Amino acid sequence: MITLHHLNNSRSQRILWLLEELNLEYQVKTYQRDAVTNLAPNTLTLIHPLGKSPVITDGDITIAESGAIIEYLIGTYHKENASGQLVDPQRGTEVHRQYTYWLHFAEGTLMPPLVAKLVLDKVRTNAKPFFVKIIGNKIVDKLMASYYGPIIAKNMDYIESHLANNPWFAGEDLTGADIQMSFPLEAAVARGNTKNFPNINQFVEKVHARSGYQAALDKGGKYDYV
Repeated sequence: MITLHHLNNSRSQRILWLLEELNLEYQVKTYQRDAVTNLAPNTLTLIHPLGKSPVITDGDITIAESGAIIEYLIGTYHKENASGQLVDPQRGTEVHRQYTYWLHFAEGTLMPPLVAKLVLDKVRTNAKPFFVKIIGNKIVDKLMASYYGPIIAKNMDYIESHLANNPWFAGEDLTGADIQMSFPLEAAVARGNTKNFPNINQFVEKVHARSGYQAALDKGGKYDYV
């Protein structure tokens, strides 16, 4: 039996979605973030030394990292269980190259500046006392204007342009790349950062409309995109 060690409001939500798309039997063990620190509980370190989610166990196999989990689940179970809605691209094809690229782009290129922006926004909000807040805001503004802001804008423009010509990230069919890309784009939409990106909005709407995605929400519980 596959077990997903699921942390609330985390990247493991997309692994739940994948499990549903693959039509697999699985169980969910849920962990809750600390109400003050928002960090994962120490009990997750009993499953993986880093204590992060997502992580799955499949018999005596333990796998962490979203991309690695997606590749493992699709590579191991796709042919015998998939409903036909999720495609496992054939190696050596352009579709497979696109699949691999976007599967790694999500965490390798897109997420780091988005996480940095999230941290800087918290610095801006939580800085005290008043004179520290003024200095903190100036530093944040400088970093966003000169570095993280342009990087995020360029990434979003690139994604928007790609989706203008592709229904899904690897072309005509849903793949693991779409599972991987869903999390950062959901967050961007929820934070109101995609007003000028209709194709990204449409992608997220398509994701949310899928029965597998909705079933994953039912099993995973409340999911705060922001």
